Amino acid sequence: MELATVIFLLLVGIVFIVKGGDFFVDAASWIAEVSGIPKLIIGATIVSLATTLPEMLVSVMAAAKGSVDMAIGNAVGSVTANTGLIMAISLICMPGIIKRADYLMKSVLMLAAAILIVISGLAGQMGTAITIAMVVIFCFFLWENVSSALRSMKSSRNVETRRKVEGRKDILVNLVKFVVGAIGIVWGADLLVDNGSALAAMVGVPERVIGVTIIAVGTSLPELVTTVTAIAKKQSSLSVGNILGANIIDLTLILPLSSLVSGKALPIAAASARIDLPACLLVGCIALIPAMFFEKFQKWQGILLLLVYCGYLYLTCFAAPV
Repeated sequence: MELATVIFLLLVGIVFIVKGGDFFVDAASWIAEVSGIPKLIIGATIVSLATTLPEMLVSVMAAAKGSVDMAIGNAVGSVTANTGLIMAISLICMPGIIKRADYLMKSVLMLAAAILIVISGLAGQMGTAITIAMVVIFCFFLWENVSSALRSMKSSRNVETRRKVEGRKDILVNLVKFVVGAIGIVWGADLLVDNGSALAAMVGVPERVIGVTIIAVGTSLPELVTTVTAIAKKQSSLSVGNILGANIIDLTLILPLSSLVSGKALPIAAASARIDLPACLLVGCIALIPAMFFEKFQKWQGILLLLVYCGYLYLTCFAAPV
């Protein structure tokens, strides 16, 4: 297969994932709303999970096909891209004061998961104990999301009514969106994994490099779109909140699922343990720790994150590619 064809199919996979994810999230939200589930609960659970489906399917498929480095690289690389690139853009464009209580728990959970993955790198694998700890963090994240949403509803005393179905056409359109979106994500993920592996073999670079760069950024495009939209609407909390939620799910659900599918503890390559995992923790610390102390996100954080991310990409692609 020619290099141009592989790159074309890789891009097609990214397009299918992005558009399929868009359709799937819209349809999932509509189904939840017509069933009478409050929007806050929808955002805390269904949409958060749906927006991370691209990363989930790519990593799980990669693990099932034996491309463990790509599975780990995609999940961890997506977190690094979400924070070092997408959140950096958000902070540069929209620094602002925050309420510590709104972000503290999610920040602690994300950093705890990042620390666990760094420990896994030192051990050379993500074993049973750390996998269980990741799942516990994920369950606590879901519980905290739903609890905070319920508290918000109670405090505002805002009773939401069930969304009305506007005829058969409304049902048909959303069912088609749901099915087409799901197929698009699955097919796009398959194209990304197969052609990502082929590209790595053709250009002579490790799968982890493709995983933490092209595939990680490609599967993070839904978060990028959300951030650009939030910037346009001047809703910084929407952008940062979405990124934090996506990061926690990437680490605490996708990696354990990949381990389950592979049927064994996930082996972590020395290059990942030395570069990718510490970079993930570093950008998380830069983004979150100062904000929790000073109760505001600052422009310098965004600039520093972007510089660190560019340095990480250089180190990954040129200075230490193996």
